[in-house]
Amino acid sequence: MRYLISLLLFFAGVSVTAQNSGQVSWEFASKKLGDKIYQLTAKGKLKEGWHLYGANNKIEGLEPLHFVFTDSSIINDGSVIVNGAAKKIKDALLDAAAEVFEGSIEINQKIRFTGDVPARLKAVLMYNIAKGDEFIPVADEKVEVAMEGGVASDTRIKIQSIDITHPVSPCGDDDTAGKSLMSIFLLGLVGGLIALLTPCVFPLIPLTVSFFTKKAQQRKRGIANALLYGFFIFLIYVLLSLPFHLVQGANPEILNNLSTNIWLNLFFFIVFIVFAISFFGYFEINLPSSLANKVDARSGVGNWGGIFFMALTLAIVSFSCTGPILGALLAGASANNSNATSLSFGMGGFGLGLALPFALFALFPQWLHSLPKSGGWLTTVKVVLGFLELAMAIKFLSNADLVAQWGIIKREIFIGSWIIIGIAIVLYLLGVIRFSHDSPIKKIKGTRLVFIIVFAVATLYLIPGITNTKWANLRLISGFPPPLCYSLYKHPVNCERGIEPLRDYDEALRIAKAENKPLLIDFTGWACVNCRRMEEKVWVDPDVASKMKNDFVVVSLYVDERQTLPAAKQLEYKTKTGAEKSIITVGDKWATFQSENFNAVSQPQYAIISTDEKALTKTKGYTPDPAEFNKWLQCGLDAFKKSRK
Repeated sequence: MRYLISLLLFFAGVSVTAQNSGQVSWEFASKKLGDKIYQLTAKGKLKEGWHLYGANNKIEGLEPLHFVFTDSSIINDGSVIVNGAAKKIKDALLDAAAEVFEGSIEINQKIRFTGDVPARLKAVLMYNIAKGDEFIPVADEKVEVAMEGGVASDTRIKIQSIDITHPVSPCGDDDTAGKSLMSIFLLGLVGGLIALLTPCVFPLIPLTVSFFTKKAQQRKRGIANALLYGFFIFLIYVLLSLPFHLVQGANPEILNNLSTNIWLNLFFFIVFIVFAISFFGYFEINLPSSLANKVDARSGVGNWGGIFFMALTLAIVSFSCTGPILGALLAGASANNSNATSLSFGMGGFGLGLALPFALFALFPQWLHSLPKSGGWLTTVKVVLGFLELAMAIKFLSNADLVAQWGIIKREIFIGSWIIIGIAIVLYLLGVIRFSHDSPIKKIKGTRLVFIIVFAVATLYLIPGITNTKWANLRLISGFPPPLCYSLYKHPVNCERGIEPLRDYDEALRIAKAENKPLLIDFTGWACVNCRRMEEKVWVDPDVASKMKNDFVVVSLYVDERQTLPAAKQLEYKTKTGAEKSIITVGDKWATFQSENFNAVSQPQYAIISTDEKALTKTKGYTPDPAEFNKWLQCGLDAFKKSRK
């Protein structure tokens, strides 16, 4: 669990390494040299026996001595100058000659600002220290110094006048969490039922049910044990979500940061490619056999304990089939709900879907005779799931591309990839594409024919999506592909929404005051599926579009925007819970703005406020019904008129 949390924190951009380890005491200062030109000075005193590696070492694997700045407007106006008693040594640890400093050291760095100079500059000093056989790679020390003539940050986070619990009108969502949690639970339930149709799980159903019903001396006792077995399967998957609650306790927005992290999405892209290759039968992904053996050995201990370990054995030995499905569930739940509770509901749904047949067949053992026999169809299901894993991999690559705005996976490339995957599935089910473990298909039977038709129709439906026509807006899968405007075409036909939201809250508020209109805030994200669905299915409704264009000033605040704020706009912010948070990027600012003022960290979330920054209504979450969303907008307009009176 500790390693999982560390990995999550790493991908969220949270440092999990010790700072300095207490072996060097530092003092930092700055001196103004000219207009927007400064010199940073770091004075360090090393503990006896320790030495610090200088800036001139060119040794592979050795982190150079340097400052790291969070703002690209800061330019290093010269190399690091180190003052102190330099010493040349033959370093046994690095097997190279190295320049080191002992005792006291002074480091100077000249910098220049291309933008506003902040009142206080934040940076990190990176260095390496060692003592005998003890080596600390990439030690870091946080730097914070006052800058002469700097401008204090005017970044506003908490708006005291916004009281979302007492709006002018009570219309809006009282509890969007309940609806979203239920949808995630049902999604997990479907995932668990799909996992039952894999070769790792399906053959175990009659075997396990027969074991419980025949081993028990009384039928009631056998049924009770089978039901307990199913409950423990459900419980195990719920318990797997506990680390996410621990992580979220440290920072409520951390799961949102994880789901939109560029490198984590690229990691998932690679993982799902590996999962797909595994499902194609080239290798198996299994947890260590020693772990499975130890758990299996305990399955005979006691009654309740033994049944629990039998359930745990199932979870472990079926991992090669359930892992990819569970991974897709976790990633999808994280991307759209961004809280640990939703992950628990998703995991619970998955566990219930996996456990349900064991309980039902124990209650009605005669149903076992109606189960199809294990055979080649299970392998077919697994291969089809492998192709679907490839489709998921494309989605994660697209998420990273959207957040980073690389422009690699444009909408047509995304949909074209899914079309190729759809064609491959149809050809595989027809027997045209075969893997080494597949037998020739002599006759296409009813069930296989149904799936061929389903995937063929789905693939045909996708084809207009790569064209520049009015049919390119694929409403059934809106949100999954990149936005309509993120296109290879120079002038996409469907891109004319008539609404071009602003991206800065203060600018939007200024315009709202000038035009005497209420402000509609759209908390969104580049990788948010439901946000794209709202834009492509609800915002285009004539009544909704008319109100958003003519009656409101609309501002879209992207909580996953990775653009760094100017140094003068960055700050250390104390949240209402008392936690210290660094506001470094644009996304940091808007995510904190949302959580502090509107008590939410999930997207989309919509809020309507007046020109004097008072809540006119309760907030509104994902609302796929245009009429319902339009009714809420009208309520906001009525509340605005009421507040003006």
